[in-house]
Amino acid sequence: PSYGTSHANKMAVQLHVYDISQGLAKAMSMQFIGKQIDGVWHTSVVVFGTEYFYGGGIQRMAPGTTPFGAAIEVIEMGETGLTQEVFDEYVDSLNERFNVRTYDLFKNNCNNFSNELCQFLVNKPIPEHITGLPDHFLETPFGQFLKPMIEQYTNGSMGG
Repeated sequence: PSYGTSHANKMAVQLHVYDISQGLAKAMSMQFIGKQIDGVWHTSVVVFGTEYFYGGGIQRMAPGTTPFGAAIEVIEMGETGLTQEVFDEYVDSLNERFNVRTYDLFKNNCNNFSNELCQFLVNKPIPEHITGLPDHFLETPFGQFLKPMIEQYTNGSMGG
């Protein structure tokens, strides 16, 4: 695969999508929560030959080497004309909002981070079925029942 390819001073921006349930959400969600959920999504943004994601703080890794395995989907988000220097300054400015202490599985997670990056780079949000997943889960009685336990377990942890 070609990561961060360049066309006339523009860099491709990709959204890498991972299912951290490894297929269990798709297979079991109807039975457990009464609603079909196709995956528990973790996302990252690949640009300038680097994969950026939020988990235990803002992370930068070589594409395809994250702990989440192989992406199940790669979405071409468009191209950016921004320089890597401008982008890196922007990412650094997000450290206040995206760190271990501010992680919230439902409101401030990896998908919110990826959404911010894509909005900045290509002025386009990531797909709603990804950013809307926490709300879809919380709309169910089981989601409401589990919310306090999940929050206690995950908030302030590494998360994804």
